[in-house]
Amino acid sequence: MSFSGKYQLETQENFEAFMKAVGLPDELIQKGKDIKSISEIEETGDNFKVTVTTGTRVIVNVFKIGQEAEIETMTGEKVKAVVKRDGNKLMTCMKGMESVTELVDKNTIVNTITLGSIVYKRTSKRM
Repeated sequence: MSFSGKYQLETQENFEAFMKAVGLPDELIQKGKDIKSISEIEETGDNFKVTVTTGTRVIVNVFKIGQEAEIETMTGEKVKAVVKRDGNKLMTCMKGMESVTELVDKNTIVNTITLGSIVYKRTSKRM
């Protein structure tokens, strides 16, 4: 299955605890908790472009599976990371966080980010 498409956030778990743990100010956490972000994924072979729009904020990450790339995090920080693929899962580790994005069916993506004991889970549906 291809990840390509546009997805809108449907549900999220542990948003506030996770955002506090990564250092986002309370004001931004309160603003962001009810925004339904839109993720657009373009997949061409092993090359990916992921654009996440949350309100007026847009983050664009371009990477190739298995190669180091500069990835912008949700806090705006840019870090080097390698994204790996295992079937319908994309996985990476950066700054002590482990991220797994799984295409669970042709219309649903689940992104789980683990930081210490906090597990932040986002479920998005194809638009």
